[in-house]
Amino acid sequence: MPKRQTLKNTPRERSIYKRRMFVSVLVVMLLTGVLVTRYAQLQILDFEIYITQSDRNRIQLMPIAPKRGLIFDRNGVLLAENIPSYTLTVVRERMPSLSEGLEVIADIVELNDDDIEQFYRRLKRRRPYEPVPLKFRLTEEEIARVAVNRHRIPGLEVDAQLVRHYPKGEIFAHVLGYVGRISEKEQDKIDPVNYSGTHYIGKIGLEKFYENLLHGTVGYQNVESNAHGRILRVLERHDPLPGGDIRLHLDAGVQEVAYNAMAGVRGAVVAIDPRSGGIVAMVSAPGYDTNLFVNGISSADYTALQDDPDLPLYNRALQGQYPPASTIKPIWALAGLHFGTVTPKTRFADPGWFSLPNDTRRYRDWKRGGHGYSINMEQAIAQSCDVYFYELAYKLGIDRLHSFGARFGLGDATGVDNTNERGGLLPSREWKQDVRGGHWYPGETINVGIGQGFMLATPLQLAVATSVIASRGELRAPRLLAAVGSEEHVAPLLGTMTDVPKAHWDAVVRSMEEVIFGAQGTARGLSKGVQYRFAGKTGTAQVVGIAEGAKYDSAALEKRKRDHALFVAFAPVDAPEIAVAVIVENGESGGGVAGPIARKVMDAYILGPQSVEDADTPATQVESDE
Repeated sequence: MPKRQTLKNTPRERSIYKRRMFVSVLVVMLLTGVLVTRYAQLQILDFEIYITQSDRNRIQLMPIAPKRGLIFDRNGVLLAENIPSYTLTVVRERMPSLSEGLEVIADIVELNDDDIEQFYRRLKRRRPYEPVPLKFRLTEEEIARVAVNRHRIPGLEVDAQLVRHYPKGEIFAHVLGYVGRISEKEQDKIDPVNYSGTHYIGKIGLEKFYENLLHGTVGYQNVESNAHGRILRVLERHDPLPGGDIRLHLDAGVQEVAYNAMAGVRGAVVAIDPRSGGIVAMVSAPGYDTNLFVNGISSADYTALQDDPDLPLYNRALQGQYPPASTIKPIWALAGLHFGTVTPKTRFADPGWFSLPNDTRRYRDWKRGGHGYSINMEQAIAQSCDVYFYELAYKLGIDRLHSFGARFGLGDATGVDNTNERGGLLPSREWKQDVRGGHWYPGETINVGIGQGFMLATPLQLAVATSVIASRGELRAPRLLAAVGSEEHVAPLLGTMTDVPKAHWDAVVRSMEEVIFGAQGTARGLSKGVQYRFAGKTGTAQVVGIAEGAKYDSAALEKRKRDHALFVAFAPVDAPEIAVAVIVENGESGGGVAGPIARKVMDAYILGPQSVEDADTPATQVESDE
């Protein structure tokens, strides 16, 4: 009979169950221990680390851009202001896919290639979680579209900010300059903290020269945000320090008269108050609209400016180097008196040409046939006699001409508070040897005697030199800045010519008056209707050389190869308030073309801009001999 089998082994099952329970409890306890340990590490040991990371996600430090200082003219007219503008920005870290996000944004607002290209450039220079501008100056319709579709694009924001605006645009373009977006090259040079709240910096002109003063100091605020980056509340705020407001010596009314008088021509006007060294007007024509550069000029607009043959971006007032021509003659006359080479009554023969001893070459006068049998200093300045100044220059020599001309600021940069100034050229023996590697010849001295040859000057230099004559020997560094807030700034006095007697100044000034009021003055047409006495000097600078004995034929030359027209003046004669220098490229007649522009500028300053008739049209030509 078979053995009976046990179907259930209760003791064995109990043993297995106990072992399984033990293992299960052990595993649960082990896991619980790991969990408790991890919780202890997070909550106790690493508390400071994770609370900081949590705050970083919840609390952000945001820079606050300072308000850029305003710029006013001498009468309180606003020349550079800040206006509200709305900018579309992107926070890269909050946008899951940048390429897809930009595609969606392009469906909402119009984006061109320049917008995208500039965005990617700025993206490389930004800090983590810093909003990067994508498009500036949003319209109200574009702002509404973004607001409706904002939920579709995380990281997209519309920021309100103040941007620079120039109410008078072209009129002050070259003197004020402009601000623009910070470039990669500039990013490496600036203080990244102080510029963390702004995308703009002074690029050129006064805006760049006084950047540190105008910019201000950045502020900051701690803000609490949600998971989507939207600001919930401000926890702490430190306000920025605004940039300083500055007042200039410039007169907006006079500047506008000068700019309108230069309409349709190329050249420059600079007017200075000889009493203070303050620049009353500084115009380079043609100009351009500086507002185009503030938020980034388009490729098409920039190409148009670059390709313009009239070079509107070129600041002729500070960078243009021209032969001063006959405008330099009063300074050489004063040098002749100072060194005892001539007296006011000294007369030189004027057959219409001059030759050096033992030289057959004839240096012609601009007036064929000459100015009379003989001519004295007053007649020579009034009629702009070249032969007189050929003779005078030869007798003085280049060494004395150079040393005396340097006392008027010629040949060196004036030190004006602006950017990119060039210094002109007052030649000397040493300069010729160093630069040209040759000796100085008497014929080169002759050319310097009438402001030609190697000699070059900027319009600003000519205005400064004229102000030295007007002030009877005070050389001041020209200044645009008059005051910062209520703090007045004074132009530094660089030198005085106390060794030049008053009688010498009076003789030269009287001769310059004859240019305007004399019967044979080269700018006698400017005296018509004038309400004050002023002194001036005409000049005509050659652009292309003319063969010896040949006659200047304007009709045979291309417009851009014709002579430049120059004119310098100061007024009133007895108590000068303004000194002016005008250059009109290819204008040909100093008294007939450049002179009327200077007359308008002086009228505007002395009598008021409203006194200038037809200020919206270029000056018309008046009777003139040079």
